[in-house]
Amino acid sequence: QVHLVESGGGSVQAGGSLRLSCAEYGYTYSIRCLGWFRQAPGKEREGVAVFFTGDGRTDLADSVKGRFTISQDNTKNTLYLQMNSLKPEDTAMYYCAASHSIACGTRPDLYDGWGQGTQVTVSS
Repeated sequence: QVHLVESGGGSVQAGGSLRLSCAEYGYTYSIRCLGWFRQAPGKEREGVAVFFTGDGRTDLADSVKGRFTISQDNTKNTLYLQMNSLKPEDTAMYYCAASHSIACGTRPDLYDGWGQGTQVTVSS
């Protein structure tokens, strides 16, 4: 029903910035929240940021607060993740996801629509 396509990943030096985009296609009115997740080799997938469509509230992981910003452009049906002051520890495959759950949050299992991912690599 909902198709998500990420873009904007790449390789940058520590301290640099990137802006990830997630284009949303199809019927999107029923989405309760949109999120950005990341997964590094050998690690579990973790929630990075969440955007609640009902009231525009956002929630960020402690590790990225003050550096990352999540936002939604309703006109363009696009979700963004602005990443500043990037660190090598931010290196991972980044995914955007949509949840229809009334209890949506940072848990990956609450999301039922996923993009293919975009790689972010930060070098020292």
